[in-house]
Amino acid sequence: MTLGVRHDDLRRRNRAMVIAAVRRDGQPSRTELVSRTGLSHSTISAISSDLIAEGVLRPVKSGENEVVRRGRPQISLGLEPRAATVLTVVLLLNTLSATVFDYAGRIVTQRRQRLSTLNATRDDLIGAVTTMIEALLVDAGRTPKDVMRLTMAVQGITDSNARAMLWTPITPESDIPFADILERRFGFPVTVQNDCNMIAVALRARDPERYRDNFVTLLLSNGIGMGLVLRGELFTGAYSSGGEFGHMIHRPGGALCRCGRHGCIEAYAGNYAIQREAAGRSDQAEPDADVDPETMLRLAGDARAGDGPARAAFIRAGEAIGYGLGSLFALIDPAPVAIVGPGTLAFDVMEPSIREAIAQTAGGQHDAVISFDLEADEMPLILEGCARRALEAVDNELFAPGYIATMQAGA
Repeated sequence: MTLGVRHDDLRRRNRAMVIAAVRRDGQPSRTELVSRTGLSHSTISAISSDLIAEGVLRPVKSGENEVVRRGRPQISLGLEPRAATVLTVVLLLNTLSATVFDYAGRIVTQRRQRLSTLNATRDDLIGAVTTMIEALLVDAGRTPKDVMRLTMAVQGITDSNARAMLWTPITPESDIPFADILERRFGFPVTVQNDCNMIAVALRARDPERYRDNFVTLLLSNGIGMGLVLRGELFTGAYSSGGEFGHMIHRPGGALCRCGRHGCIEAYAGNYAIQREAAGRSDQAEPDADVDPETMLRLAGDARAGDGPARAAFIRAGEAIGYGLGSLFALIDPAPVAIVGPGTLAFDVMEPSIREAIAQTAGGQHDAVISFDLEADEMPLILEGCARRALEAVDNELFAPGYIATMQAGA
């Protein structure tokens, strides 16, 4: 039996394809949209006219296009910045930031403050986030009713439904349902995401050819985090955000980790672990809560200068990372790896031991095809990933089916 496609479903799918193509390509012409989407000229013309009339897209004025074409000029299409407002909040170790974006993905305004997360209570954290959002909306001249989506990134484990921060090394507090709390306070939809997952979302948007089907992002900082994309989809666990690469066991019963367990990869490769080893302290010594960038720069310089405790610490870190990646590749096959964060400052010292360890695992059979890209600053990527997640939710859940139709259906 042949199953037909409902007209409404087809319309929604086609509109979503057009919006996604404009978001991805910037300012494509209608002809370019035909090529990108595979839809007919007449379908593209009808959909783009509807989206312009609804205030979702806008025709790009003459002179805004950077591409000069011969013959009859083509009208390009862009996202209408005033169509929607979304927010992002990023909660990391001792740092809280929030940003307002317009529908075109441009920053309207942002705030950032130091927050002593290690000493903050549950009420302190919730209060700081709420207060910052309130102040940010005033800065932007917006009200909660103007906001269509908020994406919050946290350093730690979130639940698989993207509603709560389950555990994090940045505070002793756990199981904070930020989405429920903020939705009750402000009235707009909220999701709570793992920070490394948002890095993966941002990298895929930046370079969809390289970061397309399978790829790995590794955050090397005081902690070790991972974002994983498999078959084009961001990986999350059945119960949590998953991807806790740093807490895979490297040596059972080994070095003390910040999570309280022993032998985790992070307990050998996190900044605190490298500093602990380089200083000659016991690997059972209590991990430092934070290690400043200047210390890591100094240790990286010492490692490059020659053999010694610093070089040995970085080599040991590389070994832990390499065995972890090799085990991962034994399951998913080798994939591109983006190394993100302060750990990139000494990656040249660690890379040989990473590759040597990978080569000793089943996942190292194709070691020659494993490549590493370096991104020293993780914050812009986390921010981009959050914004992308929020804007794509608006694209697919509101504007693809038609915002007016969606509002009527929910009435």
